[in-house]
Amino acid sequence: MQPHASALTTPTRELAPLTLAALVDACADALAAGSRIVTLYGRRAASGVVVTAVVQSAASGLRLLRATAGDGAHYPSLTARFPAAQMFERELWEQTGLVPDGHPWLKPVRFEGARQQRMAEYPFFTVRGQDVHEVGVGPVHAGVIEPGHFRFMCHGERVQHLEIQLGYQHRGVESLLLARPPHAATSLVESIAGDTSIAYAWGWCAAVEALAGVTLAPGVERVRGVALELERIAMHLVALTGLATDIAFLQGGTTYGRLRTAIINATMRVCGSRFGRGWLRPGGVRHAIDDERRRDLLDTLAAFSKDLAEVDALMLASRSVRSRFTGTGIVTPQAARDLGLVGLAARASGVATDARTDLPGRLHSEHPVELLTEDAGDCQARLQLRMREIGASVQWLRRVLESPAAELADDRLVAPGALRPDMLCVTVREGFRGPVVQALETGADGRLVHCKLQDPSMQNWFGLALAVRDNEISDFPICNKSFDLSYCGNDL
Repeated sequence: MQPHASALTTPTRELAPLTLAALVDACADALAAGSRIVTLYGRRAASGVVVTAVVQSAASGLRLLRATAGDGAHYPSLTARFPAAQMFERELWEQTGLVPDGHPWLKPVRFEGARQQRMAEYPFFTVRGQDVHEVGVGPVHAGVIEPGHFRFMCHGERVQHLEIQLGYQHRGVESLLLARPPHAATSLVESIAGDTSIAYAWGWCAAVEALAGVTLAPGVERVRGVALELERIAMHLVALTGLATDIAFLQGGTTYGRLRTAIINATMRVCGSRFGRGWLRPGGVRHAIDDERRRDLLDTLAAFSKDLAEVDALMLASRSVRSRFTGTGIVTPQAARDLGLVGLAARASGVATDARTDLPGRLHSEHPVELLTEDAGDCQARLQLRMREIGASVQWLRRVLESPAAELADDRLVAPGALRPDMLCVTVREGFRGPVVQALETGADGRLVHCKLQDPSMQNWFGLALAVRDNEISDFPICNKSFDLSYCGNDL
């Protein structure tokens, strides 16, 4: 395995189990040395609770740690020292009952298990004082917005604190995936978060292939990379459309929407789905990029780039746009690092992290992606970074698509065999919001015993809550659009 591969596969017998306290100490040492926590999760087993942590360092890539603990065990919370662990520990407590002593914000994440139907008991934070009032929004929203409750604590029109309560549509996806053969589960995986179909499907396929011992031709990864960048462009355009519409900048709202249609229609001409569903499957891709499709994509990108440059210039030159976005919804670089923000939300606050560069693997080692950041951490920074990332994705696509057609794979799937027993595979794919993390573990008979899914939104919702502080409550819609997080990605 490459030292900075985007997938890590390990026999579980090689993971020497630590005590829970020792695992916490090891995580703390890694975080203090500059590593990032990728995921921390647990599963119930006959021996109690099995806890797995994945940390990532710039020097050595991904590292696995494992511990076992008895039911209801307590351990010293990481969160008091490293706030980036707060959501992981809350989820671990909710799913397994392990108690992080000293956690400052121990609340349910999704209301799973015994906590289902008890959402009215959620312990909201309160702000007290003369003229302080609360404004509740949701969980029922206008239009097609998914269910989530936003409780603003305001002094006048200024937000002192925003608390976000999700979990209204918890679907139990991880349990569903264990109930069907992993080779046939991709159609479910790519519908977990419908705007991130490719990132989820690629991570799942890579894990299944690794567990089955399948090695694919380089062209397969190139096609998957093309699919992922098309998805990134299209979904960044969704956010740009929303941002322009929310401030009544109609030229941007209409043009970005039209350009998104051009990209998703090009995806449909390749694979039959505007969202890329059915394109990726374990063992390869179902639709190759032949000469005709390659030329069609290049022609689409050429016309797209011209129009995109014009509307971006209009948007950036507008004084009304700058006055609305500049200085609004700031997340400082220190806050972004402390909270463990990921993806675009982190990069817009100056945190240089991107799985395509941090964990490039074979594809992005051969075809590098430029790591882009902004420093201001406000809505304007998140707007500009989306524009720049679209441009970088277009450049990357052109380089790959202009390579010989033979390097873009055929559509003959290599059927993976049975999964190897007692193995754990963790995959990380940089979707348009950030890293999509998936961990698949097999038992002694080669069947899946656990499936862990993690959307980047889970780590970034608290960043949105922080961004709104000290802003007018009327600024919330543009702060929300600038993050563009997923409800269903959180409520797995």
